[in-house]
Amino acid sequence: MRTFIIIWLGQAVSLIGSGMTGFAFTIWVWELTDQATALALFGFFRQVPQILITPIAGMIVDRWNRKYLMMVSDTVVGLLTITVLLLYVTDNLQLWHLYLAVAVGGIFDQIQELAYLTSVSMMVPKQQYSRASSIAFFVESSSAIIAPALAGALYVVIGLVGILIIDITTFVIAISTLLLIHIPQPTTTEAGTQSHANPKQELYFGWHYITARPSLLAMLVLGSLFWFTYTLGNSLLSPLILARTGNDTRILGTVASAAGLGGIIGALLLSSWDIKHRIHRVLLSLIGAGLSQTVFGLGIMPLIWIPAKFCSSVNIPIFGSANDVIWFSKVKPEVQGRVFAIRSLVVLVASVVATLIAGPLADYVFEPAMKADGSLAPMLGWIFGIGKGAGMAVLYVISSLGMLLVGLGGYAFGVLRDLEIILPDYDANAE
Repeated sequence: MRTFIIIWLGQAVSLIGSGMTGFAFTIWVWELTDQATALALFGFFRQVPQILITPIAGMIVDRWNRKYLMMVSDTVVGLLTITVLLLYVTDNLQLWHLYLAVAVGGIFDQIQELAYLTSVSMMVPKQQYSRASSIAFFVESSSAIIAPALAGALYVVIGLVGILIIDITTFVIAISTLLLIHIPQPTTTEAGTQSHANPKQELYFGWHYITARPSLLAMLVLGSLFWFTYTLGNSLLSPLILARTGNDTRILGTVASAAGLGGIIGALLLSSWDIKHRIHRVLLSLIGAGLSQTVFGLGIMPLIWIPAKFCSSVNIPIFGSANDVIWFSKVKPEVQGRVFAIRSLVVLVASVVATLIAGPLADYVFEPAMKADGSLAPMLGWIFGIGKGAGMAVLYVISSLGMLLVGLGGYAFGVLRDLEIILPDYDANAE
């Protein structure tokens, strides 16, 4: 666990810097455009290149040194941040510059994520998978508390320039911690080298591996449905709050921090609970998140948003950790790069579609429909109110109910519900 903890100490600092930058960009773009679509396009331009690179990234991660891949990725993203800073201080920064930066950065973030995920099973013993995953979510959630609070307070003091400088400093720290540690590489086996001679066959290896195991395929479908519904709502979160509070960044930061605190509590619960069948964690957390986010969407004030977002976020680490541990346990380490790449690819496609439709649906369908003279206002106005932000709230609730149905529906399919009984761990024969 020592190596793993060192990595995450460095990543924790970097995540805070990146979170502050993302928060500052959200404020800057909203002030510039006043449109949910402009914010949602951040996710779109980040994820489309990730979709294109993911299958190749899986092959790269299974062949090359994963530590060096993580270092190169951090370096490139840091250089992109420096470029954005220089454009801003010379009064040349435009919206398309940010879209291009997040597109290129998204490619290297995806490589880094795959390199990290596939290193977990090499750095920690099997019995520590759940604990390692809970630590990762704890760090991410902690940064989600600190970053928005710091950015919201510092944005009016040091502006975008100061926040970008902080972010650049955190990248240096993250790279330095990687220099201090050794990440083991998986042992090359017949399964690991299968199809290396045929690039086209190797590209499809991960897909064939998953489809040959119906329970893994069911997990893949479940994950994609969850992330579609979650992303659809999450893309609207910032513009929804800003629209209903008159661009009050303090409230936005407080809600984001409440979400981070919920994530920390969820991660702490993971470290103390030892549920034999992790699939129940997956499904119950989906149900819990769906219910909480429905309450959030129905609320029209911070007194409802803050506890609802907190409760929703408690479930996200529980879902993510249980989901990751199932995949770690069922997939051989030497092929995890290609298999996890397919998992990431499907989830990214679902997220991109959700991101792409969220902004236009909000700006051109639901927001006009929830104005005083809109088509939905007479029917839903007494629940959501009318005017700016009401249409986004309706769409947010629709996405949340979808998440709830995904969790409940999972119990209807035995191939998913009984996954841990049907599909043995990759090392079951060795045991």
